[in-house]
Amino acid sequence: MFKLNLKIALRNLWKHKGFTLINVGGLAIGMACCLMLLLYVNYEWSFDKQYKNADKVYFATLNLKYNGRLATTMAVPNKLANAAMTELPGIKNAARITMPGNFRLYSHDQNHFKLEALSADPSFLQILDQKFIYGNPETALAEPNNVLINASTAKKLFGNQNPLGQLITYDNKISLKVSAVIEDLPKNQTIQFDVLQPWTFYEQENPGERENGWGAITCLTLFQLKDNADLTATNVAIKNFIVNKEADLKEMTYQLFLFPLAKFHLYDHFENGKSAGGKIDQLRLFVFLAICVLLIACINYMNLSTAKSEKRAREVGVRKALGSTRNTIMGQFMIESLLLSVIAMAIAFITLELSLPYFNNLLNISINIDYSSYPFWMLLLSMVLITGLLAGSYPAFYLSSFIPVKVLKGFKGSTGSLSIRKTLVILQFSLSICMIISAIVIYKQMQYMRDKPLGFDVAALAQIDLEGVLTNPGKLEVFKNELKRAGAIESATEYASSFTRGGNITSDISWPDKPKNDVSVISYRSTGFNFANTAGIKIVAGRDFASKFPADTATSLLLNQEAVKVMRLKNPVGTVITWGDNPPLKVVGVVQDFFNESLGAKVSPTVYYYNAKKSETLLLRLNTKQSLTASLEAIKQVSQRLNPAYPAEIRLVSDGMAEKIKSEKLLSVLSNIFGGFAIFISCLGLLGLALYMAEQRSKEISIRKVLGANLSDILVLLNKDFMKLVVIANLIAIPVAYILVAKWLEKYDYKISINPWPFLLALLTSILIALITVSLQTFKVAKANAVDALKYE
Repeated sequence: MFKLNLKIALRNLWKHKGFTLINVGGLAIGMACCLMLLLYVNYEWSFDKQYKNADKVYFATLNLKYNGRLATTMAVPNKLANAAMTELPGIKNAARITMPGNFRLYSHDQNHFKLEALSADPSFLQILDQKFIYGNPETALAEPNNVLINASTAKKLFGNQNPLGQLITYDNKISLKVSAVIEDLPKNQTIQFDVLQPWTFYEQENPGERENGWGAITCLTLFQLKDNADLTATNVAIKNFIVNKEADLKEMTYQLFLFPLAKFHLYDHFENGKSAGGKIDQLRLFVFLAICVLLIACINYMNLSTAKSEKRAREVGVRKALGSTRNTIMGQFMIESLLLSVIAMAIAFITLELSLPYFNNLLNISINIDYSSYPFWMLLLSMVLITGLLAGSYPAFYLSSFIPVKVLKGFKGSTGSLSIRKTLVILQFSLSICMIISAIVIYKQMQYMRDKPLGFDVAALAQIDLEGVLTNPGKLEVFKNELKRAGAIESATEYASSFTRGGNITSDISWPDKPKNDVSVISYRSTGFNFANTAGIKIVAGRDFASKFPADTATSLLLNQEAVKVMRLKNPVGTVITWGDNPPLKVVGVVQDFFNESLGAKVSPTVYYYNAKKSETLLLRLNTKQSLTASLEAIKQVSQRLNPAYPAEIRLVSDGMAEKIKSEKLLSVLSNIFGGFAIFISCLGLLGLALYMAEQRSKEISIRKVLGANLSDILVLLNKDFMKLVVIANLIAIPVAYILVAKWLEKYDYKISINPWPFLLALLTSILIALITVSLQTFKVAKANAVDALKYE
């Protein structure tokens, strides 16, 4: 019987090639979209889960009282690791790691590269196991001048040579011995580095690190718990670990807790000291989108299959008259559906393979299909079965229900079946309209963040690292003057670090009338002369740092507007502020709040102080009277002449700001692409209903034409029913979409207001799409010769 049903199914699919092509195409697009989204979700979900001890590894996480609420940071005191190992029974291992984003120059012979470097305790390699090509994890970080590199770094510096035991030069001054080479780190790993060095080397380069107290939070710390350790008990024990170490910290809010490394990538957003989601919200949206696209494809198949019901009705009637049972006929239609599902999956899989490189390039990720993965093949099989059974269920139940006597006399579609089909179309378009509204709101929020006034002039603002001879104040002044003489820049100033990165915070700042219980945390950044002028920041009170005021180098401060609010200063200029053991500091100016570290969150209260020696970056205001290319080339030439040992890497601040909305851009791109596919498939479903209606009403239309109805009357008659469905779909989708986008916008401090335009635009777009889709078929029916439909009556 199975063989017979398969043969009938193949014959029917071949006989109706057009419908087969549309059905297979719709299912294939839905499956390909679903697979691509699920692969991406799986890629993001797999972050940091490849380690052997992944389920026992935690970040030490710190809650601080910041700007009136608890703020969460992964930066902790460097004393924590050893103290916790000694005093807390649940800790098996601990490792300190320097903060990420530290690029340094590494050289071998004539090969010079700036590479991302981390320093860590030797126990780091025991907590997070790496794949070693050369060397031993037990000894790789044993000596201060050892260095561990990855395979790509080894290739850059040594070519095809074995690098083990060879020397490379750090920062053109210190020789390091390559102690190990590991495989390149996968992109789905949070802690990334090109070079790994011992913590002892970091302390040699930064002697003050050994003297830091418990109040200084300067590094990351990883803990590995013992197999029998209780996380809740460990968190209770570690909560007040820091404040119990120093009496001066008793009044502070320094609350520690352990946060799983394997969750950090997806749950990195904290509110008031507690995890409040993060990228996991996007993944949930993508899973929902994947299910929606596949469901829309299945509904499309149902509508297209039942649209040809009149042509299949006599076949069903004859088979039933000859003794076939309903179950047998249902089995035939299910086999037909499963066969279509298999063919669609094959096409979807080929499409997936061909498009995956472009998808990886678009998102700058590395998704590969693991053909040896048992879950992957189970996913494909499950999708084939679920899609085949789901898509074929309604046609099988509906078509097999025909009564032989009635269909052999003349088929009449039932109103019940039509209402189900209309319901399916409404569901399709409701999902599609939700996607349209969501895509519009996401795009508008991204555009708002991109175009929002930043408070500084990002145009023609560049930065370069201070290294080599540029760390010498005298040489740095020569460098600035040479750049001005070459016409490359208008002004320059030192800055703490990369202008778009976060920086340091402190609670050890006092101002007049500060309440005793006020433990506000203030950000601080070092800078040079002409800071506001170079960055293009408005001075709202007082003045900028300037070389003609000698006191600016030691006892002057700038505040931003948010710091003035936190300190409740009515006349901030001239206010004396105390900061730790420093001499009293005088506020000489107030700068406008500006968004250089985050686009969607509030500006942090920040103080700026002059310290060119502690600054790591030189901000450059490029010459706007010549082309950007000419200015950058001039900077490179001057740098090569004055600082030849260090290749000039000039970074535009605008590029760094673009990275701030990378997550929103990704969400916008994916929602537009896959939402577009969903709308296209929905149109196929609407086409199916139009075909069905055309079959049912062909004689009615012919009679109307004979009685004098013109083309426009018939088009209105046929289209108005479909427009009702689309309007109903909008009435369902609009409130649902409003709730979804309002929830999504909650995570932004600065966001667009939800106005009616996205909803009106979605309404008009859906009506227009439906009108065009349906009119393509109804126009054909309305133009048909009436004789063809009535000649058998």
